[in-house]
Amino acid sequence: MKVGAPIVFVFLSALILINSIKVSLTYGYYELDPIGFIEKLCENKDQPELQCNGKCHLKKVAKSQDNKQNTPESIIDFKEITLYPSHNSEFVFPKIIYNKKPASISYKNLYSFINTYSFFHPPRIQYTLS
Repeated sequence: MKVGAPIVFVFLSALILINSIKVSLTYGYYELDPIGFIEKLCENKDQPELQCNGKCHLKKVAKSQDNKQNTPESIIDFKEITLYPSHNSEFVFPKIIYNKKPASISYKNLYSFINTYSFFHPPRIQYTLS
């Protein structure tokens, strides 16, 4: 299931993406290759006097997209839904027990050798006034 879920996700995402940009792709194909578009998708090839040049198919695609957007389907009829209040028991927070020792606030000097009698003095320089 771990491998199949991403594959299904990518597949469904691609379907949604392609369906949402179908009209844009059709117009892009018409703008990039109008002759190929007319040869493959024009519905009025046998009537050249109409001079639709593939715009009949563009209108059909745009109209189908508009129909899908203008008619949203209501899956749930909200008039028939009856709501009942639910009585849940009260939530009791668990008691948290800390097992850590409290931090000591006294000073602990862990350094074992402190020689306070030895100080470094720089060498003395004698000045002679001439």
